[in-house]
Amino acid sequence: MQKVKFAPQTFLARMPLFDAMSPEELAVIAAGATERHVDRGGVIFQRGDPCMGFHLVIYGQVKLTAGSASGAEKIIELIGPGQSFGEAIMFMEKPYFVSATALVDTLLLHVTSAAVFAGIERDPRFARKMLAGLSRRMHGLVGDLASYALRSGTQRVIGFLLQDEAIGEGAEVTLPVSKAVVASRLNLTPEHFSRILADLSAHGLISVQGRHVTILAIDGLREYAG
Repeated sequence: MQKVKFAPQTFLARMPLFDAMSPEELAVIAAGATERHVDRGGVIFQRGDPCMGFHLVIYGQVKLTAGSASGAEKIIELIGPGQSFGEAIMFMEKPYFVSATALVDTLLLHVTSAAVFAGIERDPRFARKMLAGLSRRMHGLVGDLASYALRSGTQRVIGFLLQDEAIGEGAEVTLPVSKAVVASRLNLTPEHFSRILADLSAHGLISVQGRHVTILAIDGLREYAG
């Protein structure tokens, strides 16, 4: 994988989580941060590993997964550039209860718990920002659970395709990951996901070429979703 020059303090300064910090405070956090390059398919951590901090995605994409006794894998969340993961477990000081794997070549910034706790002691506003970020994630996960319970598979797929409010007729949506990964994220089997795409295509609402989905009738999709 190609290495890139990277300044942790510069990246941290662009993150909403750290935007209220002074350069001196950011320097302290950056001193407790390390880069980690992970190749596609590389394991970042596994369930049961100790949590020593949290991660920020500089580029690439990460999947957080939970496994079952049968060996099945359920994708809990997809994490992209500018997003973070692992904060909640860091504060709980417990081992990870999910696993994290790079879906593509990925560059991470790992911030140690010691640096975070020192930042909180220096400035209570930092603690509020951490709590706000955790609350947003919790709100999103609760929304996912409600979607799984109250919406049909077709409604979930249409919601995924139309999640960008600015999308319009004729727009092309590129699935950010494989269909199997998207299906797991939507709590569907890959076969069910493919059948839904085929059904929407048969009704003239979309067209599908690999991971590229073209919106042919946006009003029809919204009506079809109920």
